[in-house]
Amino acid sequence: MKDIPVFTTQNGVASLILQEIPAQGCAYIRLQATLSPEQLLAECIAFCTMVGATRIYATGNEVLESKPLYTAIWEMACLKDSLEDTDAFLWPVQHETLDTFRNCYNQKIQDVPNAAWMTEKEAKRIVDAGEGYFVHRAGACLGIGIVRGSEIAFVASVQKGAGSTVVRTLAHAIEDTRVTLQVASANEKAVSLYERLGFLKTREISRWYRVFEQSEG
Repeated sequence: MKDIPVFTTQNGVASLILQEIPAQGCAYIRLQATLSPEQLLAECIAFCTMVGATRIYATGNEVLESKPLYTAIWEMACLKDSLEDTDAFLWPVQHETLDTFRNCYNQKIQDVPNAAWMTEKEAKRIVDAGEGYFVHRAGACLGIGIVRGSEIAFVASVQKGAGSTVVRTLAHAIEDTRVTLQVASANEKAVSLYERLGFLKTREISRWYRVFEQSEG
């Protein structure tokens, strides 16, 4: 299922993120240009449910503030030199290990707010760009991650208590003096980990509100 970057109606323009519907039942709406936000939102919700969404979240307009807050997305940052060193090492993802990496990623993001399912196409792009890593110590995999420029774009531990080591090891792939990442406020465990490592919230990127949830039964 493809996203719709420009969803146009007589009430305005929105972007619809639909690719998560087959995997997680979730759709995301970004309200853009509109003079009738409530009407545009209703049209977007109707379309998303028509194509199978059971949970829908939206951002982009103050009219959403009357809806239940799902999560805020924060940027957090710290100086690379402030992170303690680690004896773990990075193992870049190769085409022959791509399926293992992708399967691990998709398993880990199922309970992460606003996390995107990794398609086969996106996985291949990550390998070609050299952005994906396994984190190993003494032959055991501790976790995985994605690094883009100065940003740790994704991090997940596969062993209990290894999160700190995984983050600090991924920072080795960053040449900049500053390390950034994004985290959902609803992911309290991750926020707590990053704060313990010395990351500080630098800006709120967006707020997502729950606008539809299909009743069970």
